[in-house]
Parts: sequence; C-alpha cells; structure tokens
Amino acid sequence: MGDRRAVVVVVGLILFIFLRSTGDDSTWKSFGVFAAATAAEDIFRVGVILDLGMTIGKISRSCIAMAVEDFYAANPRYRTRIELIFRDAGSDPVTAASAGWSISDSGVIENLSYSNSSACELDLSWSFSPPQVSDGGSIYHLTTACLQLKIPPPAIFVSGSIQTLTTLELVKEKEVHVILGPQRSIQAKFLIDLGNRTHVPIVAFSAKRPTLSPSISPYFLRAAMDDSTQAQAIADIVEHFRWREVIPIIEDSDYGNGMTPFLVDELQSRGAAVPYQILIHLNSSASAIAAELRHLRSNRTRVFIVHASHELGTMILSQAKAEGMMGDGFVWIVSYGLILSPGIGHGVIGLKPFFPQSLRRKDFVKRWARRFEEFGPGPALMDPTAFGLWAYDATWAVAIGAEKVKSRNLNFLPGDGDFGGLGRSAVGPELLQAISDVDFEGLTGRFHLAERQRESSILEIVNVVGDGLTRVGYWTRARGVNMDLRRPVVWPGGGWATPKGWEWPTEGRTLKLGVPVKPGFEQFVNVTWNPMTGSHEFSGFCIQAFLEVIKSLPYPVLYEFKAFDDGHGNNNGSYDDLVYQVFLQEFDGVVGDVTIVANRSQYVDFTLPFTDSGVTMVVPVREGQSRSWWVFTQPLSWDLWLASLCFVLFTGLVVWLLEHRVNDEFRGKPSNQAGTVFYFSFSTLVFAHREVVSNWARFVVVVWVFVVLILTSSYTASLTSMLTLQQLKPTMTDLGDLIKRNERVGYLNDSFLPGLLKQLKVDPMRIVAYSSPDEYAAAMDRGTENGGVGAIVDEIPYLKVFLNKYCGKYAMVGPTYKTNGFGFAFPKGSLILPDVSRAVLNFTESKVFEELERKAYGTKDCPAESFKMAPRSLELCNFGGLFLITGATSGGALLVFLVSLFLGNWSHVCSIFKTEASLPSKLLSLLKLFDQKEEEVSPREEMAVGAAAATSAASTVVAGDPGSGFPSQMQSPLSISSCAFEQGDAESIVDNPPLEDNEAPDQGVVDRGSV
Repeated sequence: MGDRRAVVVVVGLILFIFLRSTGDDSTWKSFGVFAAATAAEDIFRVGVILDLGMTIGKISRSCIAMAVEDFYAANPRYRTRIELIFRDAGSDPVTAASAGWSISDSGVIENLSYSNSSACELDLSWSFSPPQVSDGGSIYHLTTACLQLKIPPPAIFVSGSIQTLTTLELVKEKEVHVILGPQRSIQAKFLIDLGNRTHVPIVAFSAKRPTLSPSISPYFLRAAMDDSTQAQAIADIVEHFRWREVIPIIEDSDYGNGMTPFLVDELQSRGAAVPYQILIHLNSSASAIAAELRHLRSNRTRVFIVHASHELGTMILSQAKAEGMMGDGFVWIVSYGLILSPGIGHGVIGLKPFFPQSLRRKDFVKRWARRFEEFGPGPALMDPTAFGLWAYDATWAVAIGAEKVKSRNLNFLPGDGDFGGLGRSAVGPELLQAISDVDFEGLTGRFHLAERQRESSILEIVNVVGDGLTRVGYWTRARGVNMDLRRPVVWPGGGWATPKGWEWPTEGRTLKLGVPVKPGFEQFVNVTWNPMTGSHEFSGFCIQAFLEVIKSLPYPVLYEFKAFDDGHGNNNGSYDDLVYQVFLQEFDGVVGDVTIVANRSQYVDFTLPFTDSGVTMVVPVREGQSRSWWVFTQPLSWDLWLASLCFVLFTGLVVWLLEHRVNDEFRGKPSNQAGTVFYFSFSTLVFAHREVVSNWARFVVVVWVFVVLILTSSYTASLTSMLTLQQLKPTMTDLGDLIKRNERVGYLNDSFLPGLLKQLKVDPMRIVAYSSPDEYAAAMDRGTENGGVGAIVDEIPYLKVFLNKYCGKYAMVGPTYKTNGFGFAFPKGSLILPDVSRAVLNFTESKVFEELERKAYGTKDCPAESFKMAPRSLELCNFGGLFLITGATSGGALLVFLVSLFLGNWSHVCSIFKTEASLPSKLLSLLKLFDQKEEEVSPREEMAVGAAAATSAASTVVAGDPGSGFPSQMQSPLSISSCAFEQGDAESIVDNPPLEDNEAPDQGVVDRGSV
C-alpha cells in the first residue's frame, strides 16, 4: 500500500510541473478531477448484478453509471470513491450462475473449476440429457445443459441454485463491500442468505416481491416500494369504478407471480371476483398469446390487469389490439413496470410512482435520453422509468453511506469455513447502518429507508391518450383513489363513459332459466305442454314480471325457459332442489314464485323481491258478536277503570277545597258536602257539573273536562267497535292457540314452510301439505276432528289468492313472520344481477306492476284484514299523559291556594302556633280558619257603604209621592241595591253590630258589588 502511494505522489508531482509549464487551463481542470480521484484513499467496491438482456437492465446500468459521475462531480472533496463492478445475471438463475464464464467448442464448460479448503474440484461436462443438476440428492432445473457432479458438491450449492456463483465471485475474488441489485426477486432471495453470512449489504431497487422482507433479512435493503403497495392501489381503482369481476394476466415468472397472491387478496377484500388468472410464459409466441386472448374475449369479463415485464407486456397488449380487444367496453390496467412502454394502447390506465417535479430531474432525464443510446439498440425511451430513478437514488445512498463510514479497514475477515471459506466484510455492519440512516432529496423525492425499506409514497393514476400519458388522479394509502374531475379518463375505443366491466351476452350465449312446475296456484306460474309445438308454454304473474324486467334492461339478454318437471307435469323436486341446480350450473337462473330465504342464498344470489313479504295464517271465522251483560265494561281495562275513578274523586275533592270558602253551594253540613264532592265529580263525566266561582277551580275544571272528553270519546269508539264491527270472529287468533289446542296445520307443498313451522314449535306430526286453494278450503271445513286442519300457514301472496276466491269464510289472522318475498335467482357473483335488481325496483313502482297484481289477486274487496285482530280494551298506558297533565294541574292549583290562604291570614296562623295548645288543637284551629267563609269587605267598609245608602234612600222618599209608597223618580243603582239587600237579607242585619247614634235606623249592610 505504501509503494502505491509513493508512485501516485511521484506521478502527480511530475504531471503538476508539466501542466503548470504549459499554462493550459482546460488541461489543468482535467488534472484537478484526476487528482481528486487519485487522492482518494478509500475505494468501496460495489457489485452491480443486472439482466442486461432486458430493457430495465439497460436502463438501470445507465442510471447507475450516471449516478456515480453526478455524485462525485457534486462532491469532489469526498475521501471515498465507489468502484462499480457490473455482472450480467441473465434472465434466470442458471444464466446468472454462468455469468462471466464460457463454454468450449468441445462441449466442456470452461473456467468453472472451483477448489475449496479440501481441494475438491468440480468437473462440469456438457450433456444433452434432460436439464438437471444434482445437489446432494436434490434436482434443480437448468435451461440448456446437465451438470454432472463427479464428487460431492461444495457448500456453495446449499442455496438451491448455482446462480450464487456470480455473487461468490464478486465477494471472494473482488471483495465487493455492497451489491446493487439484483434485478429480479428470484435472484435476490439467493443473495440474501449470502449477504447475511458475509456481512455484505444487498441494496435492491427493482426486486419488489413483498415476501422479500428486510425486517427478517438484516443485510437486505430495498430502495423501492414493494408490490403490495401497487396491489392495493390497483384494487382501489377497481373498487372506485365499481367493477365486480377482473381477470389478471400475469407473466409466468418470479416477477409476475410475486405480486399475484397479494393482488388477488386485495381484490377479493373489496368485493371484486377473480374467476381465474392467465399465466403467460416469457417465451410464449404471439400466436399462443392470441389464443389466450380469444378465450378471454369469449367470456363476459372485460376488465383485465396486466402485470408483466416490458417485452412481454407490450406483446400482450399489441395482440389484444389485433384481436379487437382495445375497443368499447374493455378496460386494461397495467402495473408501473409497463405503463411507460411506448405504444401499449390508447385508453389503457396504469400506475406510476409520483415524483415531485424538479429542475435537477428534468436535466437528468434529458442527459439520460442521450446517454441511453450508448448501450446498444433497444426501444426508444424518453424516460428512465421508476426503476432507473430508483437505481440512481440507490447509488447515491450507497455513496453517501460509504463516505459516512469511519472505519479504514476495508478488508475481509477470515470466515468460519462456510461457503468455501468465504470471509466477512469488516466494514459491513457499519456500512449497513450508514446506508440505512441516509436521508437526502433525490430524483424521486425524499430518500429515506424506514426499517431498511423505501417508504410508500403517492402513486399517479395515468391514462394513455395517443402516444402520451395524462395524469387523471392520485392514489395514497390513507385516502385511496382521488380522481381529477377536470381530466376524465379516455377509455379504449375513445369514449368517456366508464365501462361497466362486463358484457352480456358473449358470443351469442343464451341464459337457460329454470321454471318450477306446480299446479294449484296458476296465478303465479303456469306451465303447460303444447302438443302442437312440442314445447312448454309459460305464463303467470312471475313470468310476466320477469319479461317486463328484462325488457327494461339497457342491453339485450338472450334467454330461454326450461321447465323443472319430472315428465308427468309435476315439479322435479322441491324448490330448494331447483335453486341448487343453479349452483350446479345446470341453470343460469330461476324464474318463478321462489321465496328469498337464508339457506337458499348460500348457493345463489337473489334480486330484490317483487311481491309482498311475510308468512301468516288463515283460519275459519264464525259469528263473534258479544252477548254478555257486562260488555259495556270491556272497552276499558281494569287498571284504566281504577285510575279514572281515582282521578274523578281527586278532581272533585280539589274543586271542593278551592270553592269551599267562596261558594255557598260548597258549604253546609259535612254530609251534604260529601255528597257535593261526589255529585260534582261524576257530573263532570256528562258535563252537567255546577258553576264554580274561583279562578283556580275554573282552571282545574277546564283541564279535567278536556281529559273527560278524550276518555268518553275513546270509550264510545271502543264500545261501538265491539258491538257493531265484530260481527265475525276467527276461531283462533295466533299460532299459539293452534299449539295449545293441538290443532293440525296445513301448508303449501314443496315449500320451505316445514322448517319454519318446526322453528315455531309446531309438532312435525301435526302438519299437512296441500297444493291448491280448493284443498285449503276443504281441509279447514273438515277441521282437525274430521281429518282436516284448524288453520293454513302460508305466504301472504298465496293467501291473498285464496281469500279472493273464498271471501268471507276465512280470515287472515295472527302475527306476520318475516320473509323476503319472491325473487329471481342467479349464480353467485352474477354480473347481471345488479341491473336486474334495479329494474325490479323500477318495475314494482310502475302501473304495469299494479295491473299484474290485480290480475293475479283478483278485484274482490274481501275485508280479510279486519279479522287480523279482535278489538282490545283500552289500557292505562294509552292515557298516562292525560292523567299526568290533569294531576299536575289539580295539585298545582291546590298548592297555590293553600299558600295564598296561609299568607293572607299569616298573623292569625302565627297566633295559633304561638299558643300552648296541643298539636291536635292547633290543627283544629287551622281547620276552623279554613272553614270560615271568605269575607268580601271589611266591617269598616260595610258601615261606610251602609250610611251612604241610608242617606240616599231617605232623600228619595221625601221627593216621592207620599201616598204611593214608591219614589216618584227613578232610583239610582245604589239605592236599588240597598233596598234589595234590606228586603232579601233581613236575617243578616240581625247579625250585624249595634248601630251608632248618628246612623239611620233602617241602614243595612250593602253588597260590595253594588257600591
């Protein structure tokens, strides 16, 4: 090392003296670059493993070379330099294994001898037997030759492939400190174990297989996003456009197969079906690809996802265009390894990593386009693609990491005997940490390895329009798809309307629809045999409904009805059997009176229902008018009767308390007052109560009269319904009555009802199947005692037909058990199902549907619904709010009255409580205070008013006719009132105090109202 430094110094001094003597500035600058390079003491050797036979390999090589040049041009004073050692790994592990070695004309592979510490040698000879290689008993596939091992193989074959030979040569002979690459995931997984053993970091920029996890491989770093991110984005695009079925077209290689399971899982988690996948080998011919595409075209799916390398992907898309699969209705989604390929097809959409715009990247792209031509013939590309930019940034990261390493020991330490005695890089752990900690702004944005892997970034959704790309949206992991409304997607064929993702029919395919054959209810499905045509004819409500629905679809659908019969005019099994035929792919659907139930939905998908839903029962009816003497008590329940009585008495008591001091009609003997309370209370029920004078009492009475009005009206209505409407009464009201009476129950043959009845605790031995309305009526007429049934349990549509025929004799009663009505059945995941369901919804709201219902159910106005439940007594809970209002009103008025009474007589109340009397005596005094009639004027006011009245009366007598005994002039109101008081209330004068000397002898107490 010291001799080398001395030589460099001497040569540098000679050049320095020579250049200074010439005075050429340009030559001097070149020497400055040379001097900076030669002055670097630490050379980090970087192995680069690429597949130079592929476009991505060529792009990556050019970008890596330019990255080294740009990095040291920008950092000329760095003390480290990286030296690139390129190796062509080929297109598969075997080709990679033989990189750098040749085969002689004699057929013997040259330069493949390898000696380990035991001096054992490999003799690998050419053979034309089936391509195999033996590894201690294991067989490995080769593409061209059979390698015959003449001695037990060395440890270098434990990885399962001789691809490791290239890396071994880089590590053992070249002693590289870092490996950039390899290009393919299958090559990377062979290197990871070697990197872990030798402490050589493996920095991959295009091996994106998610299973290659840096978290479990300490010396593996990924400088790109893995394919799981792309799989999520593609699945979100499918979900955004509501495509329900897609077909992936995958390259049959490690590159393609690595993303496939993640893509399928993401699609299925979003509800998109993947009926099958198309795997195309790298070496497939154009004719083989065209045959696969023709097979795809014959199917209904029109959404295809292509994940392949540039060469294979462009061939697939060009063949699709030749087969007419780039027209209207088709959707092509490509991964970002293919989207930048020129001429892939107008209307294709794909993903592209989003890189922020910068002058630096724009300048690099221009320089790269010129530089790329130096690497031989290839496709004319104007962009280095994401892989090239990732390779560029990865190279910068390695260079920055190398500069950060403080250790000067760049040698390899002795190994532990494994891998033929390979050593371990002394600087490997420190270099690994330095690269992992790198954080800078690269061409692709911020370069930072989170857990030794490039963080997920934004993806662009791009659309191929002509020869260019148009960004139509973005995708992020947090927000999913965000489309740019200003830039609508141009789809294959040039249209802007989003394709529905499937096409029906395909290649003239006709739907084969099964129809049940069940005589009895021909109103719904009627299948008859026409001997003239030798075929079945189909009619009925369900058939007509289906015809109307299919006719309203926005595209034509070819179909034919097939009778599900046994050859004798009967159903060939139950309805469950018919539905299961769809699951077995015997039918493409079922049209008929098929009820939507849970167990059937496990095998098929149903449209929305087009009939009433629910199961109930029909029973005979009989005369049911009540003849009881006490029928008048039935409208109200016993708790409501009791509550009404209590509030009647409570309201009467409150009114008596409020009126006792001011109203003479509420005064008198206790027995009379008790009668007054009861009489007043009950008289309010018929609005015959006496007048009250207290405002608080009036308020209470008004509210109570309102409550009484509602109570009496409700009572009258309920009693009327019991006496007039309930002319007929069902023999039973619910299924519980049937079970208690041990009645037999009838149901419709070939239906799901036996299972439902079993759930409802009906004895299976007590149920009987019938097939027509006539059989229903005959069975109920006989009754259980005579071999019939007590009731029929069936779905509401059937019972409507039955009651329309036998109106008045039977009634639909009891609770309705939930079902979902009739629906059309299609296979699971059927693409036509959503459109048919929408058409069903529109059909059920149309007048055509109403007309078909009238035709099926009839036009008779049969009052069957009036028998669903007998009138029931009114309960307390129905009037709880009213009782709360009147109770609060009465209680509040009474409280205010008592407070006013005690406050108005506060001095008297205080004097009562200040006495030494016992508590009962005090309470008695308070009661006496309450019992006193409220005086309307004070004694002093009464005497003053009486004197004025006497004076007025005397003057009137003097001015009048002495003989008449009446005043000669009209008397004033005051004198009239005074006279009226003297004549009418003579007894009250006796009770007044003695008159004063100056008062008139005939003066009385005058009422305040006449003053």
